[in-house]
Amino acid sequence: MRRVSFPKPFYRWRPHPWHGLDAGPEPPARVTAYIEITPFDLVKYEVDKTTGYLRIDRPQRSSSQHPTLYGFIPRTYCGARMAKLSPKAEKGDGDPLDICVISERPINRSDIVLTAQVVGGLQMVDHGEADDKIIAVLENDNIWGKAQDIADLPSVLIERMRHYFSTYKLVPGQENKTSIESVYGREHALAVVQASLDDYQEAFGE
Repeated sequence: MRRVSFPKPFYRWRPHPWHGLDAGPEPPARVTAYIEITPFDLVKYEVDKTTGYLRIDRPQRSSSQHPTLYGFIPRTYCGARMAKLSPKAEKGDGDPLDICVISERPINRSDIVLTAQVVGGLQMVDHGEADDKIIAVLENDNIWGKAQDIADLPSVLIERMRHYFSTYKLVPGQENKTSIESVYGREHALAVVQASLDDYQEAFGE
């Protein structure tokens, strides 16, 4: 019987997006992003931690939409090391590290994987938990691909992201317990990604 040869790496079954995919070709600078939500989505999708499939978390309450592609970096975890980098956080949120990816061309589907260059981030605290949002650009993007730091992006685009994450959980008559404490550049962003990689290794190992 002829043996079938498969390219490497080869997965006999679909890998779990969080645990089965690589963190990227050169983390913490060049990372893999698994995209859960696009700027066209009015429903919040979130990867199911058991099955790895996208599930509906909730319809978006407000009329605002994500300003970028949104997902997470595989094999990252927001734990103790992450929390130490966020002075007002009591602990990490226990999820993979979120990432916003800027693309010049509209990408209107989720459940995709891409490679992105890390340029900065938002230090977000949600109910006392570190919930940073890494900002990155799509690798080889014709407009944004050469950006190296958050300073290379238009300030209005950063303000749009900051405003979205400051307000998307607002409920009339209730206290807002989500805040953006700072906007940081590439150097700190790389430290945040590395901390989340180290937190993942401690929590899950190989």
